[in-house]
Amino acid sequence: MNRPARAPRETPKACATPFESVALLLQGGGALGAYQAGVYEALLEHNIEPTWIAGISIGAINSAIIAGNDPAHRVGKLRDFWELVSDSGQASWTDQWTALWQGDKARGWINQLAAGQIAARGVPGFFEPRMPPPYLLPNGGGQTSYYDTSKLKGTLERLVDFDRINHVNAMRFSVGAVNVRTGNFAYFDNATDTIVAEHVMASGALPPAFPAVEIDGEFYWDGGLVSNTPLDWVLSARSDLDTLVLQVDLWSARGELPKDFAEVAVRMKEVQFSSRTRAATDEFRRLQHLRATFNELLAKLPPELAASPQAKILAEASDPAVYNIVQLVYRSATYEGQSKDYEFSRRTMEEHWRAGHTDATATLAHPEVLTLPTAAQGVAVYDFLTPVTQGTPT
Repeated sequence: MNRPARAPRETPKACATPFESVALLLQGGGALGAYQAGVYEALLEHNIEPTWIAGISIGAINSAIIAGNDPAHRVGKLRDFWELVSDSGQASWTDQWTALWQGDKARGWINQLAAGQIAARGVPGFFEPRMPPPYLLPNGGGQTSYYDTSKLKGTLERLVDFDRINHVNAMRFSVGAVNVRTGNFAYFDNATDTIVAEHVMASGALPPAFPAVEIDGEFYWDGGLVSNTPLDWVLSARSDLDTLVLQVDLWSARGELPKDFAEVAVRMKEVQFSSRTRAATDEFRRLQHLRATFNELLAKLPPELAASPQAKILAEASDPAVYNIVQLVYRSATYEGQSKDYEFSRRTMEEHWRAGHTDATATLAHPEVLTLPTAAQGVAVYDFLTPVTQGTPT
C-alpha cells in the first residue's frame, strides 16, 4: 500500500490563527476518546481547523473520522461513532441506576458493572467476544485475542471517506502502530501511504484483547505499546511552517500515590499510557535553540564560509519556524477506576465529550495560545489544565 512520496503540499494558513499549520495530536485511551471529540467540536466553534492530524489507537479512529469527512459533517460523524459504541439499543440499566444512586462511591460501582457488561458483550460496531473463548480451545485454537474486531472495518468504511484522506491536497494524516515481528514502531502517513481501514485498525489493535492487523504481509499491534502519542513524529518532521500543536491526552502522567490495589491498577495504566510530553518538548526546545543559534551565526559568516558544504548541511537542518505546544489532558473523575478505558456507557461517553469541550474552550480563552511565540528558540509550551503549571510556559 506504499506509494512514492508526494510533492510538498501547499498548506493553507490555519483559520483564526496566525499559525501556518495546526497539528492536532490524539492519544490512545479507548472509551475516554469521547473527550477528544468534545475538544474537536470546540476547535471548530472557534474556527480552528487542523492541517495535520495524527493519532494512536482510539485517537487514530477519531483522526480518521475527522480527516475523512467534510468540515461541516465531522462533528456529526464523530457523534455517530460515539453514539454507536455507547448504544445498547435503549438507555442501559447502568444509566438508569446512575440517575437513582448518587455519590462517587455508588457511581464507581455502577461504572465497574457497566465495564463488566462491555467485557462480556462487546461494543456495537467495534468488537465482540470470540465464542468459544480462546482459553477454552485446545492450545488456544490458533486464536491470539479475546475479541473479534472485524465489525470495526465496516464501521470505519461507513463513517470515513478514505478517498478524501488520500486526496493529494488532503489534510495530512498519520497513525502509529507496532510491527509484531520486529517490535519496530511504524507510522502510516498519507504523505507516503494509501490509507485504508486496516491502517486505523492496526493502530488500535491492543493485545491480548484485539488481534494484530495484517498490512502488506506484516502484522501490527496498537501503537500505544511503544508510544501513546504522535508528538515525536510531528515534531521530528521539518515543515518550515509556524505551527500550533494541540496535544490531547487521555491519561495523566501526574497522579496521587495509590492507597489500595484498585488505585495501584489505575495508576499503573496512567503511567504506562501517559505521554512523556515534558521530555519530548524539552528535547525539541533544545534542538530549536541550537538551530536558532546557528541561524544567527550564519547571518554573520563571510560569504565563502556560508557557502561551504558544512554550512549548507547545517542550514538544511535548521528550522526557522516557531511553535506553540498546547496540552489538554483529561482529568478522570474520582469514581473512574481501572476499567475507565472500556466503560462505554452512554452517560459516561456524554460526560467525557462535555469535559473535552469545556477544557478546550477554557484553554482557547487564553490569548497566548493563538499568539506566535517570541522566545529565542521559538517554542512555547502551555498547559492550562494541570494545576502544577497553571498555564505558564514550561
